Amino acid sequence: MDPEMAKKIEETVLEVLKSSDMDSTTEFQVRKSASEKLMIDLSKSERKKLVRNVVQTYLEEQQSKAEADEKASEQGEEEDVEVEEDDSEDEKKKKGKKGAKEYDDEGDLIICRLSDKRRVTITEFRGKGLVSLREYYKKDGKELPSSKGISLTVEQWSTFSKNVPAIEKAIKKMEERLNY
Repeated sequence: MDPEMAKKIEETVLEVLKSSDMDSTTEFQVRKSASEKLMIDLSKSERKKLVRNVVQTYLEEQQSKAEADEKASEQGEEEDVEVEEDDSEDEKKKKGKKGAKEYDDEGDLIICRLSDKRRVTITEFRGKGLVSLREYYKKDGKELPSSKGISLTVEQWSTFSKNVPAIEKAIKKMEERLNY
């Protein structure tokens, strides 16, 4: 993607973000609005990744501003109170990662890593949100999804997650039979 197009996309996404209700707006809605304003398809992988990065950066900036404002108001209230030493570097790293989200090379949100090669991600395909449990492989320094795995629609995931207790119960019964 040429730098001029990337800049136009970034500016439009920021414009959409600034006029959105951040409590209810989703990344998909932002991308759709920006796509309509620019009259181009932003669901292609490279453009989708750019939009996701702009949204993530914007949210991180907003969070930093809110934390700075909160800290400033706390300091105003505690002018006469002695402040303890700064957190250790390890504590700062833990706090920094607490709100950070991890994305894969395709721009999909990584929910958790099941092992070195398997992970659960949230992705979008043809305008539908998917929960993907997939095996990954490395090629040219990138981690890419393999065909080994499954992608569930939001509805399918909901059905599956509601039935997890029944699955766990069946697993326990099977283990009991195997242990006798």
